[in-house]
Amino acid sequence: MSEAPRRGFPKAEFAARTARAQTMMADQGLDGLLLLTEPEVRYFSGFHTLFWQSPTRPWFLFVPAAGEPIAIIPEIGADLMRRTWIEDIRTWSAPAPLDDGISLLTELLAPYAARKARIGVLKGHETSLRMPLGDYERLMAGLPGLDLADCTGLVRALRMVKSEAEIEKIAHICTIGSRSFARVPELAYEGLPFEDLFRAFRREALAQGADDVPYLVGGADQGGYHDVISPPTPRPLARGDIVMLDTGATWDGYFCDFDRNWALGQADDASRRAYDVLWRATEAGIAAVHPGATCRELFDAMRGVISELDDAGGDVGRLGHGLGMQLTEWPSHAAFDDTVIEENMVLTLEPSLSYGDGRIMVHEENIVVRAGGAALLTTRAVPELPVV
Repeated sequence: MSEAPRRGFPKAEFAARTARAQTMMADQGLDGLLLLTEPEVRYFSGFHTLFWQSPTRPWFLFVPAAGEPIAIIPEIGADLMRRTWIEDIRTWSAPAPLDDGISLLTELLAPYAARKARIGVLKGHETSLRMPLGDYERLMAGLPGLDLADCTGLVRALRMVKSEAEIEKIAHICTIGSRSFARVPELAYEGLPFEDLFRAFRREALAQGADDVPYLVGGADQGGYHDVISPPTPRPLARGDIVMLDTGATWDGYFCDFDRNWALGQADDASRRAYDVLWRATEAGIAAVHPGATCRELFDAMRGVISELDDAGGDVGRLGHGLGMQLTEWPSHAAFDDTVIEENMVLTLEPSLSYGDGRIMVHEENIVVRAGGAALLTTRAVPELPVV
């Protein structure tokens, strides 16, 4: 088993992220960023906890135009936040439904409102508020004059391009995922309930070194599966099944996201053909990746191969996306996305297609963009549908 990278990041990593954000804020005329969602709070602070899964408490981080970020958080998180690089930590006893941090946040932002400052908040696609709407309305009512601007593009640009330390963590969890998938032929057999294969895969990924497997979906049916987001059923695996597992395992807060397909006992010609087309579509995507290309160009390269068998491309809307602290991040490999690919982006390539009588197949790899093109982070799937 390969040696794991260092957990966490040095202070210099967060200082550099904040400095880049402040340079962009100056260019866009922003006096600060108000961040409320887990990935953004963690990105600028290093505050990493599963306690975000509780909807009871909101968490706030303010990044000023100059200086270090300020955390306004429930007291229960104070000790953990003090272990990060954040020094200005303001807390309240939570939950407090009548004033869940709103007074503290109003106090912080009131001087900005008084001078009609422009504060960035996330408003765009793939963002959420992550505080009660009523509290948000009370906050705005108490801050007349505050100009709230959309900072989605700014945060998106920062997070899409990864540092080498981030890439190292993603590469590590991709290696763990690859080793776990390599064990599936020893775990899957005729008669095994599909839900038990899920349990076995999770145990394997944890044994290989994953911190968690928060995302695991798949499909299994005769001659092919019919969707790619299902939870498992008790149905026993049978000879002639096409089996797919798609995992988002994590290590130190970073995801892998890829899948693998197998035939159980025997593979029909239609499934072999679908697998071949998707494997070559992925190769076309890999070949198309380079700094300066666009996500639409990657989409077109993969669609060009998929169209040999399926003009609809599985109708999933996109053929891959960004990857990092979240299972899916910006950008999208889709006809609507003209995002320019940059060095050190981490991306998934995820072509899919429909075939036969309502069957579908998906193939996915994870890559990092380097100056010379794509570098695989996952162990490349074999070029022919494996039979186990």
